[in-house]
Amino acid sequence: MILSDVIISSQSVRKLLAAGNGDSALLYLCRAAELSDVATGFNEARLECAAALLRQLGLDESRNPRFQQSEQRPEYTEEDVRRQMELPRTGFRQLVGEVQRCLGRTLSGEDLKLLLGMTEYLGLPGEVVNVLVHYCAERGRSRGAGRMPSMRMIEKEAYRWADARIDTLEKAAAYMQNESKKNSRLGELCELLGITGRRLTPAEERYLLAWSDMGFANDAVSLAYEKTCENTGGLTWKYMNSILERWNSQGLYTVDQIRALDRKPANPGRKPGYVRHSDPPSPAMLDAVKQMLEEE
Repeated sequence: MILSDVIISSQSVRKLLAAGNGDSALLYLCRAAELSDVATGFNEARLECAAALLRQLGLDESRNPRFQQSEQRPEYTEEDVRRQMELPRTGFRQLVGEVQRCLGRTLSGEDLKLLLGMTEYLGLPGEVVNVLVHYCAERGRSRGAGRMPSMRMIEKEAYRWADARIDTLEKAAAYMQNESKKNSRLGELCELLGITGRRLTPAEERYLLAWSDMGFANDAVSLAYEKTCENTGGLTWKYMNSILERWNSQGLYTVDQIRALDRKPANPGRKPGYVRHSDPPSPAMLDAVKQMLEEE
């Protein structure tokens, strides 16, 4: 078999490195080389976990979202809920109990319908939904929300899990691990920018996630922040983003790289190739003169 060269963008490489998951990186390489997923040698469960992480990273363009919250989903009734509660094989009654214990409240009729939709319409297994609810509750506590998430908020996250095909406990664990890394990185960047005591706005979070995906070292982000403050008097997100996007296009991700290559010309008004009489001779010019004298 003859394989053509595989071209992978630096942004994709940095996303894979940040995720720190070798299985996903290998699967991505196989797909980039237009090889079958079987070439990885993974069993079905391992392959699905790797594929789910690629979808989470936005590196799997082969599949479209299966669900849209704007679409008309089934309208479940109290009878549908009662029927599921009475069927022991479905485990729905047990799931309801687990969710109520986690949220610390009794689920309303509408809450039960939403929960039923997660298992019936989205097709998430009960044990995965249980993990999902605990994840949402813990995320709310870590963000200082002060109260448990509503079932509507949990349903929104359930759609994301269903679209990413996070339908096993192993995939859920991989997803939460990657989210933990992402949140930890956001915390580092907030500290560098002096953002404390408040939540990020959606726009601010998008900027920080984009810079994280670009792969900048902390000192590079700090340098961009300093330049932004010097030129604008404070943190101006668009201005700082323009600096980092320029460095990203130049492949500069550390302070050493930036200081070595991202320099302005000594005199921008001068045209390259022209030398004034007042300029000192360059090393190349001195060598040329020396060579001429030796030839004479």
